[in-house]
Amino acid sequence: MSSQSRSAFTMFSLISAFALSAPAAAKQPEKPVRQPTIDQSTLQPRINVEARRELTFDWPMMKIGTGEYREGPTGVTVIHFGRKVLGAVDVRGGAPGTVNSDFLNLGYETPDLDAVVLSGGSWYGLESVTAVDSALKDDGERSGYWNNIGLSVGSIIYDFGNRRLNEIYPDKKLAQAAVRAARPGVFPLGPHGAGSMAESGGLFGCNAHSGQGGAFREVDGVKIAAFTVVNSLGAVVDRDGNVVACNKDAGWPDKLKVTDLLNGLPDSRLPGWAGVPKEGMRKNTTVSLVVTNVKMTPAELKRLAVQVHTSMGRGIQPFATIFDGDVLWAVSTGEVDPVEPGYAAVDIATIASEAMWDAILSSVPEQPKAVAKVDKRRRVSASQLQAIEGIYRFSPIASLSVTAEGGKLYGMASDRRAIFSIPSGERKELVPVEDGFIIPGRYPMALHFSENDALIINPGPWEQRAVRETSQGN
Repeated sequence: MSSQSRSAFTMFSLISAFALSAPAAAKQPEKPVRQPTIDQSTLQPRINVEARRELTFDWPMMKIGTGEYREGPTGVTVIHFGRKVLGAVDVRGGAPGTVNSDFLNLGYETPDLDAVVLSGGSWYGLESVTAVDSALKDDGERSGYWNNIGLSVGSIIYDFGNRRLNEIYPDKKLAQAAVRAARPGVFPLGPHGAGSMAESGGLFGCNAHSGQGGAFREVDGVKIAAFTVVNSLGAVVDRDGNVVACNKDAGWPDKLKVTDLLNGLPDSRLPGWAGVPKEGMRKNTTVSLVVTNVKMTPAELKRLAVQVHTSMGRGIQPFATIFDGDVLWAVSTGEVDPVEPGYAAVDIATIASEAMWDAILSSVPEQPKAVAKVDKRRRVSASQLQAIEGIYRFSPIASLSVTAEGGKLYGMASDRRAIFSIPSGERKELVPVEDGFIIPGRYPMALHFSENDALIINPGPWEQRAVRETSQGN
């Protein structure tokens, strides 16, 4: 790319960024268009689901509860301290969503905080934070007296858009079930709780599945725990500079370095080098919590939050962009006097920073495999294909029309919303393979039809389920 073209591309990118982040100047419709909704009252919370990977540690006063709606999937993670603790916050991203962060920024010396809530569901998920507070009051742990008011703080990630085919969000029912089931010493890793539908690396088109991560350190009686939900525009990077998870474009090296992507800008975002992310992929956030048992002043705790949050730019690159809503909460439980272990606040922050990098890395789950090219098709009879035909509805906003023609099966999004790589109004062939059908390409797209009129796309932790409404021709 010439220097003149590169300058033009850079200017276009800046203009686009402002266009996406600035309020629209155009006249808004007098009446908003009513969107179809889903009845969440029928959803069953899944609480503290056993995970393939878990962080276990010894810290009795800190209890953790996770709640999930697998129909999303989406969820909430609650860290409840059992008594009042001192809190601080550092907000970095260009689009944060928080509750009670302004109060912590006042820097009062009294411990006022009861719980930290991390949630999916974008701003709708902030309901989870106040729900935890009201649960503490309803259960008698807190009351209406001025010196016994419950205080929960929290932040959210954006887990809607084109990563799932519904708009289910963590609500009051889910959050209250999670805090009431909170338990000490167990933190599920990967696609659980608030990280149920997290992704990373959208800036470069990686769109890798992510999740929540955690790490724990204990040195000479000093305890430090780091928790994070990685839903970042940037890519997750290990200590050797390798990109840990990415759906790579054709021709990318097997061992992809983050410097390859960063130094390659803007080419690394162009078609043929990397896919340019759609607008829906540009809404990202990493929300985190660091906890120490060492007694700290409000100023020291604030610097702990700032130092650890700054350090996260090593493990996520780029970090805290205009399209991220990055927030880090810091908590001191005050169980250990700082004189006893002899560690200064900067020492604790440095140890916590390394723990947070480990937490980031632990958030990455095993990735599903995409199939770029099919070498051998499974033979499927015309009658078998016709038996699959129909309209499969995922939610009030998403459905897939499946038709058979000429010995092949086709899918087309029958609402305005695309079904992942299947656009609205355009047919795509569903290629038969050994265990179902796929759409070959950069990103995983597997379709499994069952005899009970069900369709599952990408079976596993991130699966999307649909039920057949009608059969073609009936």
